[in-house]
Amino acid sequence: MLNTIILAVSITLMYSAPLIFSALGGVITQKSGVDNIGIEGMMTFGAFVGAGVGYATGSPWFAFLMGGLAGAALAFVHAFAAITLRASQIISGVALNFIGPGLALFLCRLQFDGATQSVPVSKKMPNVLDLFGISSQSLLNVNITVVIALLLTILMAFFLYKTKWGLRIQACGEHPAAADTLGVNVYAVRYVCCTLSGLLAGLGGASMTLGVVSNFSPSVISGQGFIALAAVIFGKWTPHGAMAACLLFGFAQALVVVLGGSGIPSQLLAMLPYLLTLIVLVLFVGRSEAPKANGKPYVKGER
Repeated sequence: MLNTIILAVSITLMYSAPLIFSALGGVITQKSGVDNIGIEGMMTFGAFVGAGVGYATGSPWFAFLMGGLAGAALAFVHAFAAITLRASQIISGVALNFIGPGLALFLCRLQFDGATQSVPVSKKMPNVLDLFGISSQSLLNVNITVVIALLLTILMAFFLYKTKWGLRIQACGEHPAAADTLGVNVYAVRYVCCTLSGLLAGLGGASMTLGVVSNFSPSVISGQGFIALAAVIFGKWTPHGAMAACLLFGFAQALVVVLGGSGIPSQLLAMLPYLLTLIVLVLFVGRSEAPKANGKPYVKGER
């Protein structure tokens, strides 16, 4: 019984980390007023770059960083379309959800001789207990990316609610014209926050291929980005709320594994995380209030 509980907690934390990174990205960009539904594509691209660079260099830390930068590159494209060109943020995000996986698959075929999945990396992100010289074979398996994700949640909550820059970000998402009159560069704030959302989504994707599994495949993300967006709504656009929602979704994934040998059809178990996402959206989407200017292009001088 104890081993089952430890296994469930380990799997919950393991699968929550990629979601937490990506959900934090959704929080920071929507707080600034830019809607980014392209997180799925950014996660997928970051997942490939993390796996590809990890295989080529043997350095999981460098690969983790490059996965984040890959997501940031796609997010910058989205920021240019949404902020500078004032294009539809929904259409731009949907486009990136096709471009990210397509680009990842194309580059995967180039790097791995036409294969649609990468060769497993030789070194994954380390286990926290292993870093302290404690055997993790029979204990709680907590990957270092879990700790990073939890620390980032605390840092973002402090930054948004306890610093003047955090308050400026929220002002850009609530009333950008008022923020502009106070000397805040709304365009710059939104560019930075949108790009950060891609960086975090890319880290989420890389944490999947470097921490949870050891290689990239076209289905490695499979809806995790959309689940992260649901976590943002469920968490009422707060870092701690989004993290709690991600832990809930991670627990649903843990149930899939723990109940795998219970006789319940595997197809039904595989539906659990996505079914939970739909239930959360139905119950909470009407009760959660997004930043008032989220998704609305800002034109300087307009009121």
